[in-house]
Amino acid sequence: MPAKAAPKRSKSVLKRARQSKVKTLENRAVKNTLKTFTKNVEKMVAEKNAEGARVALKKAVSGIDKAARTGIIHRNTASRNVSRLTTLVNSMHPAEAA
Repeated sequence: MPAKAAPKRSKSVLKRARQSKVKTLENRAVKNTLKTFTKNVEKMVAEKNAEGARVALKKAVSGIDKAARTGIIHRNTASRNVSRLTTLVNSMHPAEAA
């Protein structure tokens, strides 16, 4: 019995595979950046640095919203992450957070 022939691949399938590979790498980079932003906020809160925490939170919220707008993460996921980070920063002593 002869070996199976390789499946035919159309030009559009090959192009879609290339595009998918590129978008996957781009999305992964954005998600890693979001994790870094989140870790920076948590680090500032752990160090009791209120000013640094607010600055890091602003940067994180901006990045999360941008990722949700472009569809990299779901909008509810973005909302949940922003809410948790904001609560974390606000949980610092009121004199420090204000």
